Amino acid sequence: MRQNPGLLRRLLRAKDRMDAAPHEDWPISRLAEASAVSEAHFAREFKKAFGLPPHRYLLTRRIERAAALLRETGLPILDVLLQTGWNSPGTFGRVFRDITGESPGQLRAREQSLPAPMASMPECVLRSISRPNLKTAVSEKRRSLADGRLEPQSKEEVDDARSRNGRTVCP
Repeated sequence: MRQNPGLLRRLLRAKDRMDAAPHEDWPISRLAEASAVSEAHFAREFKKAFGLPPHRYLLTRRIERAAALLRETGLPILDVLLQTGWNSPGTFGRVFRDITGESPGQLRAREQSLPAPMASMPECVLRSISRPNLKTAVSEKRRSLADGRLEPQSKEEVDDARSRNGRTVCP
């Protein structure tokens, strides 16, 4: 099933606006207005075109940018979360851990302990390697972990799964 090229151009316009300013609020109404379609149609067609709902796409970009800032700068974590569009440190930390498998501080410590051969790698390749995978909603991932249908990917997920349901989960 192919999408209308005119609609794709309008969807790309909204996606480009999110990419240019991921720190801003992007409610569906604002994105739909940029694409000149209804909100429901925008959400449905965006997911069909790009494989992710608009909100998840925006979360991916925000976490990707936050991880880059944590890796490349010495900014305090509070400054990083504010620059990437988060209002709550708790929400930022929880979502960051859910998506990347480690806290912002752990990511920074791990990245700083590694040698710097990545410096010669093009930025587009680095972003591709470190891009968070949001094909599954975070809440869906948590339910699957709790039900034992999904293997935990990180130590935090193992500990979280054990504490929630009292079962032993093999890493």
